[in-house]
Amino acid sequence: MDWRDHGILLTLRRHGETAAIIEVFTEGHGRHAGVVRGGTSRKIAPILQPGAQLDVLWRARLEEHIGTFQVEPLRSRAAAAFSGRLALSGLNAVVSLLSFCLPEREPHPALYSRTEQLMDLLGQDEVWPLAYLRWELALLDELGFGLDLTACAVTGVTEGLIYVSPKTGRSVSANGAGEWADKLLPLPPCLRGEGTAPDAEVAEALRTTGYFLEHRVAPSLGHNPLPEARARFVDQVTRRL
Repeated sequence: MDWRDHGILLTLRRHGETAAIIEVFTEGHGRHAGVVRGGTSRKIAPILQPGAQLDVLWRARLEEHIGTFQVEPLRSRAAAAFSGRLALSGLNAVVSLLSFCLPEREPHPALYSRTEQLMDLLGQDEVWPLAYLRWELALLDELGFGLDLTACAVTGVTEGLIYVSPKTGRSVSANGAGEWADKLLPLPPCLRGEGTAPDAEVAEALRTTGYFLEHRVAPSLGHNPLPEARARFVDQVTRRL
């Protein structure tokens, strides 16, 4: 059996002397692994860079087999990724989280489209942190842990929302928080798609999304720690403050 799709290269590891096993996030087949024969050769290795956009042809005798990939480059993002530390750390955070969070072979076409759009902004450091934050919100939503920031979970008001409940993922107003304020997570305007989103706000918002990745998503996958690549990206954002 076989299928053809396009996708974003997530990971690569050597397999034997000349082959490589790659993971690709494809539009129609989700996160999918396969062997690339000659994947470490001078001809193919430069194509197989994390973040690269590939046309892939997967073949296997049975569906449950790992199968093999034939790959053709569609778009390289190496130049953008290596344009600076923020870009490189951002790319590594995205591919690491996708490899960590997504179940194998389960399509997520909406998230795929968001990821492709985000990757195409690599190197545009002025817009990347906010674009990445919005992508993390989409990732949480896709995994069933989306935040509800429309109204206060306590009072129902839609104004003055400045906190997020770590238990429910719902927004809370200053009045609704009361004596529990110090136990709540920050809700900066950029988390609701409001305001100019300076880096300080984005960093604060990433603290909130990071909480749900660490304490909701990771435990649902077996209590594994989040990839360190995300923390390195957040560090790069905070260094710009």
